[in-house]
Formats: sequence, structure tokens, C-alpha cells
Amino acid sequence: MASVPALKRSESVVDTMPEALRQSRYHMKRCFAKYVEKGKRLMKANNLMDEMEKVIDDHTERKQVLEGFGYILCTTKEAAVVPPYVALAIRPNPGFWEFVKVNANDLSVDSITAKEYLKFKETIVDEKWANDENALEIDFGAMDFSIPHLTLPSSIGNGIGCVSKFLASKLNGGSGSAQPLVDYLLSLNHQGEKLMINETINTASKLQSALIRADADLSLLRKDTPCQSFELRLKEWGFEKGWGDTAERVQETMRSLSEVLQAPDPLNLEKFFGRLPTVFNVVLFSVHGYFGQSDVLGLPDTGGQVVYVLDQVVALEEELLLRIKQQGLNVKPQILVVTRLIPDAKGTKCNQELEPINNTKHSHILRVPFRTENGVLPQWISRFDIYPYLERYAQDAFNKIMELMEGKPNLILGNYTDGNLVASLMASKLGTTLGTIAHALEKTKYEDSDIKWKELDPKYHFSCQFTADLIAMNTADFVITSTYQEIAGSKDRPGQYESHAAFTMPGLYRVVSGTNVFDPKFNIASPGADQSVYFPHTEKQKRLAQFRPAIEELLFSKAENDEHIGYLEDKKKPIIFSMARLDVVKNIAGLTKWYGKNKSLRNLVNLVVVGAFFDPSKSKDREEAAEIKKMHMLIEKYQLRGQIRWIVAQTDRNRNSELYRTIADTRGAFVQPALYEAFGLTVIEAMNCGLPTFATNQGGPAEIIVDGVSGFHIDPNRGDESSNKIADFFQKCKDNPEYWNRISAQGLQRIHECYTWKIYANKVLNIGCIYSFWRQMNIDQKQAKQRYIQTFYNLQFRSLAKNVAVRIGETPKQKITEKPKPYPPLRHECNLFSIANYFIIFLQLLKHEKSYSNAISSKFEFLDCHLYCEVHHIFSSTRLT
Repeated sequence: MASVPALKRSESVVDTMPEALRQSRYHMKRCFAKYVEKGKRLMKANNLMDEMEKVIDDHTERKQVLEGFGYILCTTKEAAVVPPYVALAIRPNPGFWEFVKVNANDLSVDSITAKEYLKFKETIVDEKWANDENALEIDFGAMDFSIPHLTLPSSIGNGIGCVSKFLASKLNGGSGSAQPLVDYLLSLNHQGEKLMINETINTASKLQSALIRADADLSLLRKDTPCQSFELRLKEWGFEKGWGDTAERVQETMRSLSEVLQAPDPLNLEKFFGRLPTVFNVVLFSVHGYFGQSDVLGLPDTGGQVVYVLDQVVALEEELLLRIKQQGLNVKPQILVVTRLIPDAKGTKCNQELEPINNTKHSHILRVPFRTENGVLPQWISRFDIYPYLERYAQDAFNKIMELMEGKPNLILGNYTDGNLVASLMASKLGTTLGTIAHALEKTKYEDSDIKWKELDPKYHFSCQFTADLIAMNTADFVITSTYQEIAGSKDRPGQYESHAAFTMPGLYRVVSGTNVFDPKFNIASPGADQSVYFPHTEKQKRLAQFRPAIEELLFSKAENDEHIGYLEDKKKPIIFSMARLDVVKNIAGLTKWYGKNKSLRNLVNLVVVGAFFDPSKSKDREEAAEIKKMHMLIEKYQLRGQIRWIVAQTDRNRNSELYRTIADTRGAFVQPALYEAFGLTVIEAMNCGLPTFATNQGGPAEIIVDGVSGFHIDPNRGDESSNKIADFFQKCKDNPEYWNRISAQGLQRIHECYTWKIYANKVLNIGCIYSFWRQMNIDQKQAKQRYIQTFYNLQFRSLAKNVAVRIGETPKQKITEKPKPYPPLRHECNLFSIANYFIIFLQLLKHEKSYSNAISSKFEFLDCHLYCEVHHIFSSTRLT
């Protein structure tokens, strides 16, 4: 199974487990008997440990058992109990899984495949379907026959580095190995105008000779000679525009290519592709919610993703303009952010079709409405309910984009499930390089949401969402993530993408290979914060003085009202500050409790928290309401008035940035105490403002901060330890004020080295350039996999989407007068491999149709005529009717 690598150890679990069980056979027999006594069930790691402790109540005996079996138990993520068997899913390291089954009667151990393990899980909820030989099975890994198989944990998220190595190896393969690169250079153009080289130099040897001749001539010119003064001479030798804007730049680019042709190495290859004029027009999709530049944050389904995309666009345009200038071209880039037009815009600009993006020259928001057969859908609709609209939306967006850009984009980027699916449909239609950005994969937010999909589907439509996610992540040429943990998690927690490697939705389909965290498509490109907004508190001339009176009132007045409660008696104390939603995971109440319990911390600092509001009865979210009540209880329990200020949620990021800086003026710190945080944008914002930061060690912030150097890690599950760590910092600062300055400066240095939008934009465009060539090098495999994805889309996603009500509270119409065209209609040569794919899936789906003729006509209407005839011939000959 490509997507679930087996354990790479000299001894696998199946080898070591029998001995571990034998060492404490008596206790292990009792333990496994306890596991199976309640019948079929799914157990988590904590359940396994809790029940073992009940069986072995003697601490010394339990310690002896754990010496042998403890490692296996600690690395087991879940167990499927189907008496007399207990099937264990064991994850010793990120990305590596091993599956075993233990017979509770005799403690015999057998290795099983991921598929067999999934069948155990299915048996718990739907035994009949689990035993159905024709149950639909999805195996995307089988289609990745040309993708290099990586195994090193260090390769996860470093896709561009790995791809550069593979390409260097391929181009260094002897006679003719460089021809694909020459052909790729010949294909480069902008609106029909040739770039880089023309047909005069159509072989590697001709190109090498021309490069040597050009280098000699360029050496005679002044370094700053503009390209226009010698471009005609270069054209005579077969060189077109795009090499550079000066003689020096042109010569550097040509020498880089000469080295690639002579002896390819990854660094030179990456450098050369980063200079190629391949990306001018970019389309980004962010479909759900109210996407706008003002008055939208806090509206339903509208939050950090909007900020991310807008900041991303500003950075991408700035980098594109710089590159185009350095390439010596007179081209205006275009960036379109495609989102939904909402006629009932709630006072925002979401009903405006085309809107220029602030701080850009050539970027716009393009809004396209959702349409039904009855016309435009006027109101907002939840991101969980939009699936029936996406196919038509993709076609409408395609028409608008082609009209505005007067040609196809060079790069398409999707955001979240809906944006990624629409981006996938369009990229497949156009043959354009595709990058996807998940932001959050819902499957990991809801425990057992795959196995319990039927319970959750009426509310969340996870059958559509997980299907769309699988389609997008497998269509993508590259996937952008903010952190390593987003891909492969940590030693204790599987990553968001890793959780899609193998899973099952009983009654729908079984995924034996959904994605592979070692796939070189995964790339970590961490975002930054807008540095025109979030800048250090020491830059006095840039400070936003207009907010100072409001912030003084917000922090230090004794008044209690709808905006703030509590007060700070000693205003000279430093402030520890936190800002987040009020929910259990963000753990703001947890931080308040740590502070309340720690007397030394209370003596050293005040606490300011920003989140939600104060009246739990006004909250529509039960969890938020409970956390609001908890905050009030903690303030009373620990008598925090005089030491705490609780401020309602703030949405003005300009004022928020000045709030961070004002906290820094008090020589305070920012604390991010979340039980888990996928990335940690507030951590980046605080560090940008020069605020020393304490952040959770569970998730992305653990990668952002180097503990003890650029900030501090805290364990949200060890509150006393964490509060003591914060108190120790402030005691050191009290004893030595330079300590605060040092941590502040090192935090800023960390940001400038790793977490800026400029770094992000440069990396994403480099990825886009090199993956365009990588895509071309693997076009046969790409097309074969795309056929498989098309089949999955047409036969699975479309039918699932039809089951979602077309409007909230409206039942979908049973009769459709005109069938929507299957999307996207790619046409490739017929081959037996493609036919086999359709044949397998056809067999699994045939039973759902009334007859063979219905199945072959309705389910395969998207095939080209030749392939249709071949499939029809095979199906007919098998007499399936």
C-alpha cells in the first residue's frame, strides 16, 4: 500500500509482540479478555491503557508489564475489537503504520494489511457491508507508479528539494536525457509570444553551443547593459526574451542553464527554474463565506482564511512584478481571487462582481454567484451545504476567468475543500499546474467522523467533503502546508493529511490508499503576518497613534461595560496577553486557571485576555457559552478582579497590532495556551511586534518557536509547569531587564528568517515553476491517474452532491430535464490500463443500477467514443446483463 508505509525496522511489531506478551502472559490474557468482554467496539489508546490499569491494579506488576508491552501500547492509536480478535493500528513514527491482530484466547499475533484492519472497523458498525466482496474500494496509491518512493521523515514536506533531486538525476541520464528540458523551454510563451528559446536551438547540443557563444559576447558588455540593446543579437542565435533585464542577469541565467545541461545538480536546477518566465497569471479559489476586504470578519464561515488569501495575493503580486522586471519582460501579471457573489451581502461588498485588491496594482476579487435552475442563490449558505452548486460554479467561473484574463492562467491555487475542488476541476480542464491549501481538513476535527459518517452526514455532509478532499489532494501537482505537523503530525498525533492515508466510511467506500505523506507533492511554506501592520513596538515613527486613547481605555480604565470587564490595579506590572476564540481547544479558560493558581505569577504580572463576549445566553455555540461561564467562575473563584482584564473579541487588525505593541511597551508577553494549534498566526503576529511569546507545544507553534531561544514552549496539559515557566521568565526579566530584550530580538530574528510573506511568495512561485516541468515529465502517469479521479468524481461525488438539498430546507427535485455535462471532459488515448480502471469500478457500481444498459449509458457518458466502444465491448462479452 503506497499511502501507508510499513514499519521500517529490523524487527516489526509482529516479530516483537509475541515475546512482549509472553513475558507477562498471565496479565496479558486477563487484559485482552477485558478488551473483548464488551463485544465489538472501537477503542482509543487511552481506553486500552485505562482498562489495562483496571485489570492490573498493582503498580509494581503494571510497571513490569509495561516494560515489555508498554512501547507497543504507547504507539497504538486505536484498536478494533471483534471477539476473539483485537486488531491494533500501531504508529511508531510519523507516516509509518503497522497493523496486527491478537487472538484474546491464545494471544497469537498475526500481521494484517491496512485493508484487513479497516474491515475489522467496518464489522463493528456494518458487518454485512464489511463482508461484501463488491464494496467500493479506493486505491489512489496504485496510480502513483512513477512517483519515487521516499521513506526518510526529513523528506516529508520538502517536496521541492526531493523533486529537484529526481529531475537532476533524470537529466543526468546520458544521451538525450536533457531533451525534455529543451522541449519544455521551447514551449514557454506569453500570449503566443515565444520566450527563452526558439526552434533554431531545438536540441541539447545546439543549446549548449549557443550558450557558450552568447556567454563570450555577454562578457564584453557592461554588467548593467539593458537587455533591449543586445536582444536582437541573441535572437539570431535562437534566444528569445526572458533571460534577464541586464547583461549580468542574462549571463547568470545562461550560465545556470549551462551547468544544468553539463552536470545537473538540485540547487542549480532549483535556481534556474526560479528564474524562468513561467508564471504571469494566477487564479486563487476561496469560495465559501463572505470574502471581502472589510466588514466581513466574524460573519459566518469567515475568518483567518480571508486574511491569509488577501495577504498571500499582495505578496505574490509583489514577487511576480520583481521577477518579471528581472526577466526583462514588459508584462503585467494578473491575479484573480475567485469567490462567491452573494446578493444578500449584509452590508459588505460581497455583491460586487469585481473589486480591486488593496495594496496591489493588478489583482482583483472576482465574485461569481451560485446558480440553480431557478436562478441566482441570493443568501449565504454554510460551507457544509454548498456541494450541489460547485460543478456549475466551476463552469461559470471558468467562463469569467477566460474572459477577464484573455487566456488561461499559468497557476491555479485552491483554498479549503470547496476552493480546492473547484480548482481541481478547472486545472484538469485546462491542463494547468495546480496547488492546493487545505487550511483545515474537517476529518481530523471530529473524532471517528469517517466510521460515523452516517450519523454526521445530515448536518455536515462529510461524505461529500471527504470525497472532495480526496479528489483535490490527488489531483494537485503540489500541496502547500504551513507546518510539518499538518502533514504528518507529531510522534503522538497523526497529521491531518496522514489521517487520509487509509480510512473507511462503511456503506459508502473504503479507502485503502488515499494519500501518502511521503509524496513529494507536499511542501511546507509557512505564511507570515502583514509586516506593514504587524511591526516591532520599537519602531516609534510607525506606531498608530490614533488608536492610543482607545487602547488605554481598553486596557487600563476601571470601567466595566459591554466591551471589557475586570480591571488592573497595578498598571506598572507587565501584562501577559492572549487573544483567541473562547472554546475548549483554544484553552483561554485554562490559562486563566493557571494564572489564578500561581501566586508568584500573579505578583509579577497582570493578565489580559481577548475573546468572545460576556453573556453566555447570547452565544449560539454551546461550547463557547460553557467557556464564558467558566471564565466568570474562575474570576470569582480566584478573586482576579484587579489583576485581570477580559476584553470582547476584536476584529480590527490595525488596532490589534497596536494592542500587541502596547503590551510589549509594558515588557509583557504573549501566551498561546491551546490544547492543539494547527499553525498559530497569532504567535507570528505577536513575535512580529517584538513580544516575547509562550506557545503550546502541541502543533504548529512548536515549529515556529525555538524553545528558550526565540520564545518558549509550554505544555497545555501541564498547567502548573507552564505557569511556573512563565513566572520564571518574568523573574529573570526583573533581575536582568536585558533578558526581555534578548528574547524579543531573537523572536524577531526567527520571524525574519523563516516566517514572512516574502519568503512564502518566493517559495510558492519556485514550487509552481519547477512542478510545471515535473508535471510534464510525468504526463503519462498524470493522465492515467486523472482518469481514475474522473471516474471517482463522476460516479461518486456527483451522486453524493445531488443528495444535499439545493437550498436550505428545500428538497432536491427528482426530475432533471437536462443532464449536466460530466466535468471535466478530458480526452486521452485509449489504453488497457484505463479500461481496467473503469471495468473494476463498473463492477462495484453495477449492482446500484437497474440494468446493464442504464449503468453503461449513464455512468460512463464522459468517455470518448473510442474508449466507450472498447469498454462496451468488454462489458458485453462478459454477459454482465
